[in-house]
Amino acid sequence: MSPSPPRPARPRALTIAGSDASGGAGIQADLKTFALLGVYGMSALTAVVAENTVGVQGVVELEPSFVLQQIASAWDDVGVDALKTGMLANAAIVEAVAADLARRKARHLVVDPVMLAKGGEPLLAADARRALVDRLLPLAEVVTPNLPEAEALSGMRIADEAARREAARRIQALSGGWVVLKGGHAPWQPGRSVDLAYDGREWLELEGERVETPHTHGTGCTFSAAVAAGLAHGLDVPAALRLARAFISAAIRGGAERPLGHGHGPTDAVAAAVALGGRPVPVAEFAATPGAPGAPGAGGRARPGEGGAP
Repeated sequence: MSPSPPRPARPRALTIAGSDASGGAGIQADLKTFALLGVYGMSALTAVVAENTVGVQGVVELEPSFVLQQIASAWDDVGVDALKTGMLANAAIVEAVAADLARRKARHLVVDPVMLAKGGEPLLAADARRALVDRLLPLAEVVTPNLPEAEALSGMRIADEAARREAARRIQALSGGWVVLKGGHAPWQPGRSVDLAYDGREWLELEGERVETPHTHGTGCTFSAAVAAGLAHGLDVPAALRLARAFISAAIRGGAERPLGHGHGPTDAVAAAVALGGRPVPVAEFAATPGAPGAPGAGGRARPGEGGAP
């Protein structure tokens, strides 16, 4: 398969994931995020999910061959500058997608290792977790687990910052790229939320306000889609992470202010875009050095080496 054509004026991103009937997570959240960040979004469905803010009512998994056909339809015609995976449902889909992306020499892959819905329902079969670790993670430029997913991938309990750093080291060793352990589930960070990123050489902390709200449906999908959007624009990983951190923080705040549904309401991506300067968001500003005038809401700082917990 020939590589994607040269990057056009419009950045292009592909999401390979399941759906969400309520629109708060899955490919619906991904495509909203891509659009609001000025990226042309495409999708390859892995499963059709009857899901809302209360829980998951049903899942229909698609055939791996049809997932690949969708990828080919998007990739071979429009081209792909960056991509992300979300819910991959089962081992056969994980293995088929990983083999296809390896064959295509996919670049700028963000893996959101979706395993559980917000309400706790499983979204990844147990045998698929090993396939994800063995086949897909080594292809990733960025892996974005929340704490429960990081515990599953690292095989350890994460109860404090030292443990989170050790888990990051273990997961990074599996992928070889960047790993971002999100801080939304970290109880040892009262009043603040710090995402921890590590690439095997340096640590990057992305700090923001913790918004106390149950309305966080779709946060992982939105965050990973924002990272992929940044990469599609040509940002390096630290800059893409700063963009994603600022975007998801504003989206959570917007969702808390205007909740929807009867359960864990969705984040508000439109509110995030408005808070960050418009629709689409001026992504290029996040390429600046953290803390500089051109890096609004960055909140990131690097720590060199393998050091211990801060």
